Amino acid sequence: MKIDGGIGFDPSGIADAAKQAEASGYDGVWTAETAHDPFLPIAIGATVTERLEFGTGIAVAFARNPMNLAVLANDLQHLSKGRFMLGLGSQIKPHITKRFSMPWSHPAPRMREMILAIRAIWATWETGEKLDFRGDFYTHTLMTPFFVPGKNPFGNPKILLAAVGELMTEVAGEVGDGLLVHGFSTERYMREVTLPALERGAAKAGKTRADLTVSYPGFVVTGTNDADMAAADKAVRQQIAFYGSTPAYRPVLELHGWGSLQTELNTLSKQGEWVKMGELIDDDVLDAFAVVAPIDQVAARVKERFGTIVDRFSFYAPYKMPPDDWRSVLDGFR
Repeated sequence: MKIDGGIGFDPSGIADAAKQAEASGYDGVWTAETAHDPFLPIAIGATVTERLEFGTGIAVAFARNPMNLAVLANDLQHLSKGRFMLGLGSQIKPHITKRFSMPWSHPAPRMREMILAIRAIWATWETGEKLDFRGDFYTHTLMTPFFVPGKNPFGNPKILLAAVGELMTEVAGEVGDGLLVHGFSTERYMREVTLPALERGAAKAGKTRADLTVSYPGFVVTGTNDADMAAADKAVRQQIAFYGSTPAYRPVLELHGWGSLQTELNTLSKQGEWVKMGELIDDDVLDAFAVVAPIDQVAARVKERFGTIVDRFSFYAPYKMPPDDWRSVLDGFR
């Protein structure tokens, strides 16, 4: 199991953060598309590191098109000397249509076609064959020599797809190189729903689970004293509640018999009652979604729960803890 971290978003501090992550022993780092671009930090971090892997977790796929994603990913793979992973996610309709002013349609079929189109573009650059991709959502039939970067000496980057529902998870298994599991997933949901769907998708393409990478940002509640543990506990409960209020994530709760909790959380979210939402997350729900342990026991608990189903693990911790304490957690995995 590889252990990943993050490098933040402030462009002025990314180089130092990347060097520190590599020196601390992280295997890779992920960037997110929130208030900043997810690709820029990787371009900076890749130039000051030698071993560290980089991935977008996630870049919003439908805010872009296959051609610009193919170009971006190819450049970052070259710049990082083969250490880049293209992590894509669909986002939800309001963000795509109202924030990005881009079209929305059936997300799983569109994502499948987008990834196939990216691979077709890469194949044209690699082999020199005519670009002739024609689909229901994307058409790419023009590639003149002036725009061909040539074969990437480090090969094509892996494409990992974020998914919660079974249809998108099957797409990840079929046309992707792996899955970015949503943090709002429990061990039980992964074992009973996510991984079977991933394997069904892989089987369509003649692949197996062994051919795919599964990356999971798991909630962790930890600290060096009771006060820090309490603060982490509260922050994680609130984050779980935030995700739980989203209708698209209801199936995760329903699997555990907590469907009515989603209804309550959704109602409170519309009223802006964020504190009350966190208070609805009881110990059973917290334990299902999070590893709760002292710093010196986090690694053992993570391995026990996810060691046989996850290839990459990162700490989902919506609270602050000193870097030295996180290094102590990381040391437990070595």
